[in-house]
Amino acid sequence: MTNKNLVLVSGANGHLGNNLVRLLIKKGFQVRASVRDINSKGCFKDLDCEVVQADITDKASFVKALRGVETFYAVGAAFKLWAKDPKKEIYEVNMAGIRNTIAAAAEAGVKRIVYVSSIAALDYTHLPTKESNGYNPDRRDMYYNSKNDGEKLAFQLSKELGIELVSVMPGAMIGGEAFLPLNVSYGVLKLILNRQIPMDTRITLNWVDVKDVAEGCLLAAQKGRSGERYILANEKCMTITDTAKLAQKNYPELKLKIPGSVPKFVLYAIAGFMELSAKISGKPPVITTKDIAMFSGLQQDFDISKSRNELGFNPKNAEQAVKEALAYLMERRNLL
Repeated sequence: MTNKNLVLVSGANGHLGNNLVRLLIKKGFQVRASVRDINSKGCFKDLDCEVVQADITDKASFVKALRGVETFYAVGAAFKLWAKDPKKEIYEVNMAGIRNTIAAAAEAGVKRIVYVSSIAALDYTHLPTKESNGYNPDRRDMYYNSKNDGEKLAFQLSKELGIELVSVMPGAMIGGEAFLPLNVSYGVLKLILNRQIPMDTRITLNWVDVKDVAEGCLLAAQKGRSGERYILANEKCMTITDTAKLAQKNYPELKLKIPGSVPKFVLYAIAGFMELSAKISGKPPVITTKDIAMFSGLQQDFDISKSRNELGFNPKNAEQAVKEALAYLMERRNLL
């Protein structure tokens, strides 16, 4: 027997997960928050929610975590763009996670799943990109592959097991509450503020406030059509260089330098050196040759009319989201 007011958020100590937990508590839901490491509970301080241990690679842990739950927000996943063994550490973990959590949800009697996919699972060949364009044909990145293949698998399994499933596809999430280690998107702003982006990579990001994405997840649970996908991003993307210009304008005291333009072969050479250093140190490189190949010059502009019309999704624009996120980081020097 499920409790209509009881929800589970997996990956609840992550950036989206934690901000979603906060929103759901505010909206009066009884929230169960699952984390892989039960000792990782600092971000739940003073929050009225039940924190439980569950790992996406362990189905039994999710059967237990999902008991009595009506709506499951499947946020938890391996979210990283670099690993020593990306197939094993990213792709296989995420694919197993989808199989385990959806099977566990069926066993526990969950009625609806909001599956957090990504704009990585969209086809960028026609702009502005929309949900009906289909899936990303670029197979060079294991995280992107896990999001493309994972979303297809999630729809297939939910259909077979008779659970309603709605997919949401967030852009580069910033803003809201943040904790160390910062997520990848917030990390880019940190690099800008710390003057660690020396050159113009011509990489764009579709900035979106994480609080708007959390709201979009709730709207998807309430209004989303089962079997459908919804983009939770902004219409227009911004280059990292334009983002740096915005930071420079708002914080002149930091004396930020705008990244300079260099030929593409120089970008590849620098990225190659960073990858080599990463293999030795085990720490993720700031940029890889694959990042340059896949993302330099790629426009991430979206048609979000489906999310606006069907869900009532209405995000603040990218510039405002960046300004608020920069202010948040500047006020909390410990995060920098």
